[in-house]
Amino acid sequence: MSGAAARRQQKDKLLLAIIGYVTLAVFALICIVPFVIILSSSFSDEEAIRMHGYTLIPTIFSTDAYRMIFKYPDDILQSYGVTITVTAIGTAVGVFLTAMTAYVLCRKDFKWRNHFAFYFFFTTLFSGGLVPWYLLIVNYLDMKNTLAALIIPSLINVFYIMVMRAFLAGIPDAISESAKIDGAGDFRIFISLILPLSKPALATVGLFLALGHWNDWYSALLFISDDKLMPLQYYLYQMLGNLEGMRKAMLGAGGVVDANIPGENLKMAMTVVACGPILFAYPFIQKYFVQGLTIGAVKG
Repeated sequence: MSGAAARRQQKDKLLLAIIGYVTLAVFALICIVPFVIILSSSFSDEEAIRMHGYTLIPTIFSTDAYRMIFKYPDDILQSYGVTITVTAIGTAVGVFLTAMTAYVLCRKDFKWRNHFAFYFFFTTLFSGGLVPWYLLIVNYLDMKNTLAALIIPSLINVFYIMVMRAFLAGIPDAISESAKIDGAGDFRIFISLILPLSKPALATVGLFLALGHWNDWYSALLFISDDKLMPLQYYLYQMLGNLEGMRKAMLGAGGVVDANIPGENLKMAMTVVACGPILFAYPFIQKYFVQGLTIGAVKG
Protein backbone atom coordinates (compact mmCIF):
# COMPACT_ATOMS: atom_id res chain seq x y z
CA MET A 1 0.00 0.00 0.00
CA SER A 2 1.41 3.37 -1.07
CA GLY A 3 1.82 6.30 1.26
CA ALA A 4 -1.03 8.24 -0.37
CA ALA A 5 -3.41 5.29 -0.03
CA ALA A 6 -2.45 4.82 3.62
CA ARG A 7 -3.06 8.50 4.35
CA ARG A 8 -6.41 8.34 2.55
CA GLN A 9 -7.40 5.27 4.56
CA GLN A 10 -6.37 7.02 7.77
CA LYS A 11 -8.51 10.05 6.86
CA ASP A 12 -11.48 7.78 6.12
CA LYS A 13 -11.14 6.12 9.51
CA LEU A 14 -10.92 9.50 11.22
CA LEU A 15 -13.98 10.79 9.36
CA LEU A 16 -15.93 7.64 10.22
CA ALA A 17 -14.94 7.96 13.88
CA ILE A 18 -16.03 11.62 13.97
CA ILE A 19 -19.39 10.83 12.37
CA GLY A 20 -19.91 7.92 14.77
CA TYR A 21 -19.07 9.93 17.89
CA VAL A 22 -21.19 12.88 16.81
CA THR A 23 -24.15 10.59 16.07
CA LEU A 24 -23.81 8.82 19.42
CA ALA A 25 -23.50 12.17 21.20
CA VAL A 26 -26.74 13.40 19.58
CA PHE A 27 -28.61 10.22 20.54
CA ALA A 28 -27.19 10.39 24.07
CA LEU A 29 -28.34 14.00 24.36
CA ILE A 30 -31.82 13.03 23.16
CA CYS A 31 -31.95 10.37 25.88
CA ILE A 32 -30.58 12.63 28.62
CA VAL A 33 -32.77 15.68 28.00
CA PRO A 34 -36.01 14.04 29.29
CA PHE A 35 -34.29 13.11 32.55
CA VAL A 36 -32.99 16.68 32.93
CA ILE A 37 -36.50 18.02 32.35
CA ILE A 38 -37.93 15.65 34.97
CA LEU A 39 -35.28 16.65 37.51
CA SER A 40 -35.71 20.35 36.74
CA SER A 41 -39.50 20.18 36.96
CA SER A 42 -39.32 18.39 40.30
CA PHE A 43 -37.50 21.44 41.71
CA SER A 44 -39.79 23.96 40.01
CA ASP A 45 -42.62 25.93 41.53
CA GLU A 46 -46.09 24.61 40.62
CA GLU A 47 -47.30 28.00 39.39
CA ALA A 48 -44.16 28.41 37.27
CA ILE A 49 -44.85 25.07 35.55
CA ARG A 50 -48.41 26.16 34.82
CA MET A 51 -47.22 29.47 33.38
CA HIS A 52 -44.05 28.45 31.50
CA GLY A 53 -44.36 24.69 31.11
CA TYR A 54 -41.52 22.22 31.59
CA THR A 55 -38.05 23.76 31.24
CA LEU A 56 -34.47 22.55 31.39
CA ILE A 57 -33.71 25.00 34.20
CA PRO A 58 -36.26 25.79 36.95
CA THR A 59 -37.85 29.21 36.42
CA ILE A 60 -38.66 29.46 40.12
CA PHE A 61 -36.76 27.05 42.35
CA SER A 62 -38.91 25.21 44.89
CA THR A 63 -38.63 22.11 47.03
CA ASP A 64 -42.33 21.96 47.93
CA ALA A 65 -42.82 18.67 46.10
CA TYR A 66 -39.99 16.93 47.98
CA ARG A 67 -41.15 18.39 51.28
CA MET A 68 -44.58 16.87 50.68
CA ILE A 69 -43.14 13.48 49.75
CA PHE A 70 -40.86 13.40 52.80
CA LYS A 71 -43.41 14.97 55.13
CA TYR A 72 -43.61 11.64 56.93
CA PRO A 73 -40.03 10.30 56.57
CA ASP A 74 -40.67 7.17 58.63
CA ASP A 75 -43.41 6.03 56.26
CA ILE A 76 -41.40 6.54 53.09
CA LEU A 77 -38.29 4.92 54.59
CA GLN A 78 -40.44 1.96 55.57
CA SER A 79 -41.78 1.76 52.01
CA TYR A 80 -38.22 1.95 50.69
CA GLY A 81 -37.27 -0.93 52.97
CA VAL A 82 -40.16 -3.07 51.71
CA THR A 83 -39.31 -2.33 48.08
CA ILE A 84 -35.60 -3.01 48.54
CA THR A 85 -36.33 -6.28 50.36
CA VAL A 86 -38.80 -7.45 47.72
CA THR A 87 -36.46 -6.45 44.89
CA ALA A 88 -33.38 -8.10 46.40
CA ILE A 89 -35.07 -11.38 47.34
CA GLY A 90 -37.25 -11.55 44.23
CA THR A 91 -34.35 -10.85 41.88
CA ALA A 92 -31.92 -13.29 43.50
CA VAL A 93 -34.42 -16.16 43.76
CA GLY A 94 -35.95 -15.37 40.36
CA VAL A 95 -32.61 -15.39 38.56
CA PHE A 96 -31.62 -18.67 40.20
CA LEU A 97 -34.92 -20.40 39.37
CA THR A 98 -34.90 -19.02 35.81
CA ALA A 99 -31.36 -20.22 35.18
CA MET A 100 -32.03 -23.63 36.73
CA THR A 101 -35.23 -24.11 34.69
CA ALA A 102 -33.49 -23.03 31.48
CA TYR A 103 -30.59 -25.39 32.18
CA VAL A 104 -32.95 -28.34 32.56
CA LEU A 105 -34.78 -27.42 29.34
CA CYS A 106 -31.57 -27.30 27.32
CA ARG A 107 -30.21 -30.61 28.62
CA LYS A 108 -30.26 -33.07 25.73
CA ASP A 109 -30.39 -36.07 28.08
CA PHE A 110 -33.73 -34.86 29.53
CA LYS A 111 -36.25 -36.50 27.20
CA TRP A 112 -39.21 -34.48 28.49
CA ARG A 113 -37.59 -31.09 27.85
CA ASN A 114 -39.71 -30.30 24.77
CA HIS A 115 -42.93 -31.18 26.61
CA PHE A 116 -42.05 -28.88 29.50
CA ALA A 117 -40.96 -26.15 27.08
CA PHE A 118 -44.36 -26.35 25.39
CA TYR A 119 -46.09 -26.19 28.77
CA PHE A 120 -44.20 -23.02 29.70
CA PHE A 121 -44.88 -21.48 26.29
CA PHE A 122 -48.58 -22.36 26.52
CA THR A 123 -48.93 -20.22 29.65
CA THR A 124 -47.92 -17.15 27.63
CA LEU A 125 -50.90 -17.65 25.31
CA PHE A 126 -53.65 -18.36 27.84
CA SER A 127 -54.21 -17.59 31.51
CA GLY A 128 -56.91 -18.23 34.06
CA GLY A 129 -57.70 -14.53 34.41
CA LEU A 130 -57.49 -12.02 37.21
CA VAL A 131 -60.24 -13.41 39.48
CA PRO A 132 -58.92 -17.02 39.66
CA TRP A 133 -55.40 -15.67 40.16
CA TYR A 134 -56.57 -13.45 43.02
CA LEU A 135 -58.50 -16.30 44.63
CA LEU A 136 -55.46 -18.57 44.36
CA ILE A 137 -53.16 -16.07 46.07
CA VAL A 138 -55.60 -14.97 48.78
CA ASN A 139 -57.85 -17.95 49.54
CA TYR A 140 -55.77 -21.00 48.71
CA LEU A 141 -52.19 -19.83 49.30
CA ASP A 142 -53.18 -17.41 52.10
CA MET A 143 -50.57 -14.83 51.11
CA LYS A 144 -52.61 -11.67 51.58
CA ASN A 145 -50.72 -8.98 53.51
CA THR A 146 -47.42 -10.84 53.26
CA LEU A 147 -44.22 -10.11 51.39
CA ALA A 148 -44.66 -13.44 49.64
CA ALA A 149 -47.57 -11.95 47.70
CA LEU A 150 -45.18 -9.35 46.28
CA ILE A 151 -42.40 -11.82 45.49
CA ILE A 152 -43.69 -15.27 44.52
CA PRO A 153 -46.15 -14.36 41.70
CA SER A 154 -43.38 -12.52 39.83
CA LEU A 155 -40.52 -14.97 40.32
CA ILE A 156 -40.76 -16.74 36.97
CA ASN A 157 -41.16 -15.17 33.54
CA VAL A 158 -41.35 -17.53 30.56
CA PHE A 159 -39.69 -15.05 28.22
CA TYR A 160 -36.64 -14.82 30.49
CA ILE A 161 -36.49 -18.62 30.62
CA MET A 162 -36.36 -18.74 26.84
CA VAL A 163 -33.65 -16.07 26.74
CA MET A 164 -31.60 -17.96 29.31
CA ARG A 165 -32.17 -21.24 27.49
CA ALA A 166 -30.87 -19.74 24.25
CA PHE A 167 -27.71 -18.61 26.02
CA LEU A 168 -27.10 -21.88 27.86
CA ALA A 169 -27.53 -23.81 24.62
CA GLY A 170 -24.35 -22.14 23.38
CA ILE A 171 -22.24 -23.56 26.22
CA PRO A 172 -20.36 -26.65 24.92
CA ASP A 173 -21.60 -29.99 26.26
CA ALA A 174 -17.98 -31.06 26.68
CA ILE A 175 -17.74 -28.90 29.80
CA SER A 176 -20.51 -30.81 31.56
CA GLU A 177 -19.30 -34.18 30.27
CA SER A 178 -15.76 -33.62 31.52
CA ALA A 179 -17.10 -32.59 34.93
CA LYS A 180 -19.20 -35.76 35.09
CA ILE A 181 -16.12 -37.82 34.35
CA ASP A 182 -14.45 -36.17 37.34
CA GLY A 183 -17.40 -37.24 39.51
CA ALA A 184 -19.39 -33.98 39.70
CA GLY A 185 -23.17 -34.21 40.00
CA ASP A 186 -25.71 -32.22 38.00
CA PHE A 187 -26.28 -29.61 40.70
CA ARG A 188 -22.54 -29.17 41.27
CA ILE A 189 -22.03 -28.71 37.52
CA PHE A 190 -24.79 -26.12 37.42
CA ILE A 191 -23.47 -24.13 40.40
CA SER A 192 -19.74 -24.37 39.73
CA LEU A 193 -19.58 -24.31 35.93
CA ILE A 194 -22.80 -23.19 34.25
CA LEU A 195 -23.62 -20.16 36.42
CA PRO A 196 -20.12 -18.58 36.21
CA LEU A 197 -20.22 -18.93 32.42
CA SER A 198 -23.67 -17.31 32.25
CA LYS A 199 -22.91 -13.92 33.79
CA PRO A 200 -24.10 -11.87 30.76
CA ALA A 201 -27.45 -13.66 30.63
CA LEU A 202 -27.82 -13.62 34.42
CA ALA A 203 -27.14 -9.87 34.53
CA THR A 204 -29.64 -9.18 31.76
CA VAL A 205 -32.41 -11.26 33.30
CA GLY A 206 -31.56 -9.94 36.77
CA LEU A 207 -31.88 -6.34 35.63
CA PHE A 208 -35.29 -6.94 34.07
CA LEU A 209 -36.51 -8.82 37.13
CA ALA A 210 -35.22 -6.09 39.44
CA LEU A 211 -36.98 -3.41 37.41
CA GLY A 212 -40.18 -5.44 37.47
CA HIS A 213 -40.12 -5.86 41.25
CA TRP A 214 -39.07 -2.26 41.86
CA ASN A 215 -41.84 -0.76 39.71
CA ASP A 216 -44.57 -3.18 40.79
CA TRP A 217 -47.48 -1.43 42.48
CA TYR A 218 -50.34 -3.50 41.09
CA SER A 219 -49.58 -6.53 43.29
CA ALA A 220 -49.68 -4.28 46.36
CA LEU A 221 -52.99 -2.83 45.18
CA LEU A 222 -54.49 -6.33 45.06
CA PHE A 223 -52.90 -8.08 48.02
CA ILE A 224 -51.63 -5.48 50.51
CA SER A 225 -53.79 -3.50 52.92
CA ASP A 226 -51.28 -3.30 55.78
CA ASP A 227 -49.46 0.06 55.72
CA LYS A 228 -46.31 -1.55 57.10
CA LEU A 229 -46.01 -3.75 53.99
CA MET A 230 -46.70 -1.01 51.45
CA PRO A 231 -43.96 -0.78 48.78
CA LEU A 232 -42.62 2.54 47.56
CA GLN A 233 -44.46 2.65 44.24
CA TYR A 234 -47.83 2.00 45.85
CA TYR A 235 -47.10 4.51 48.62
CA LEU A 236 -46.41 7.23 46.03
CA TYR A 237 -49.44 6.14 44.03
CA GLN A 238 -51.66 6.56 47.06
CA MET A 239 -50.13 9.95 47.88
CA LEU A 240 -50.84 11.22 44.39
CA GLY A 241 -54.37 9.82 44.51
CA ASN A 242 -55.04 11.52 47.84
CA LEU A 243 -53.79 14.83 46.46
CA GLU A 244 -55.98 14.59 43.37
CA GLY A 245 -58.94 13.67 45.56
CA MET A 246 -58.33 16.71 47.75
CA ARG A 247 -58.22 18.96 44.69
CA LYS A 248 -61.50 17.58 43.34
CA ALA A 249 -63.16 17.89 46.75
CA MET A 250 -62.13 21.54 47.02
CA LEU A 251 -63.41 22.30 43.52
CA GLY A 252 -66.64 20.39 44.16
CA ALA A 253 -67.25 22.41 47.31
CA GLY A 254 -66.88 25.63 45.37
CA GLY A 255 -63.52 26.43 46.86
CA VAL A 256 -60.36 27.67 45.13
CA VAL A 257 -57.38 25.34 44.81
CA ASP A 258 -54.14 26.91 45.94
CA ALA A 259 -51.91 27.23 42.87
CA ASN A 260 -48.84 26.42 44.97
CA ILE A 261 -50.13 23.03 46.07
CA PRO A 262 -47.74 20.53 44.44
CA GLY A 263 -49.23 18.84 41.42
CA GLU A 264 -47.16 18.49 38.27
CA ASN A 265 -43.91 19.04 40.15
CA LEU A 266 -45.03 16.38 42.64
CA LYS A 267 -45.36 13.86 39.81
CA MET A 268 -41.84 14.65 38.62
CA ALA A 269 -40.46 14.45 42.15
CA MET A 270 -42.12 11.06 42.58
CA THR A 271 -40.43 9.89 39.38
CA VAL A 272 -37.04 10.98 40.73
CA VAL A 273 -37.63 9.36 44.11
CA ALA A 274 -38.88 6.12 42.56
CA CYS A 275 -36.32 5.77 39.76
CA GLY A 276 -33.24 7.29 41.35
CA PRO A 277 -31.98 4.36 43.45
CA ILE A 278 -32.46 1.71 40.76
CA LEU A 279 -30.40 3.78 38.30
CA PHE A 280 -27.32 3.34 40.49
CA ALA A 281 -27.40 -0.41 39.89
CA TYR A 282 -27.09 -0.10 36.12
CA PRO A 283 -23.41 1.02 35.89
CA PHE A 284 -22.31 -2.06 37.83
CA ILE A 285 -23.94 -4.50 35.38
CA GLN A 286 -23.70 -2.45 32.18
CA LYS A 287 -20.89 -4.58 30.78
CA TYR A 288 -22.81 -7.82 31.24
CA PHE A 289 -26.08 -6.21 30.14
CA VAL A 290 -24.62 -5.13 26.78
CA GLN A 291 -23.27 -8.64 26.24
CA GLY A 292 -26.61 -10.14 27.20
CA LEU A 293 -28.46 -8.09 24.58
CA THR A 294 -26.56 -9.97 21.87
CA ILE A 295 -27.72 -13.41 23.06
CA GLY A 296 -28.56 -15.48 20.01
CA ALA A 297 -27.40 -12.76 17.58
CA VAL A 298 -24.07 -14.40 16.70
CA LYS A 299 -23.39 -18.11 16.56
CA GLY A 300 -20.15 -19.97 16.11
